[in-house]
Amino acid sequence: MGQDLKVRYTDKELEEFKVLIEEKIEKAKSHLELLRSSYMNDGNNGTDDTSPTFKAFEEGSETMSKEANTQLAIRQEKFIRDLKNALLRIENKTYGICRVTGKLINKDRLRLVPHATLSIEAKNMQK
Repeated sequence: MGQDLKVRYTDKELEEFKVLIEEKIEKAKSHLELLRSSYMNDGNNGTDDTSPTFKAFEEGSETMSKEANTQLAIRQEKFIRDLKNALLRIENKTYGICRVTGKLINKDRLRLVPHATLSIEAKNMQK
């Protein structure tokens, strides 16, 4: 077997990615907490002003921000799930291997999108 084609990342490289991913999970979790607390608290503001037009406007924008926050929270939860799956792939030593081509995903791509399961090559084939 020729050593020119790497089949997987080394344990040292996997460890680097693990640290990167764990940091991203922590950030994502705190971001999610902020989102959750902001839409939990939406209901209890704006009660001081009794002007009906102001109130209606407030409620409208409240609903909008609540929906936007909910969407962001859902996206954030998916991101965390994807990152946790990436950690599992690190454990299994299958991390960074394209699920279509079976080749290694470029390190720079993994640094930007640590939960990527497709190489750029495979992603372009999908278009």
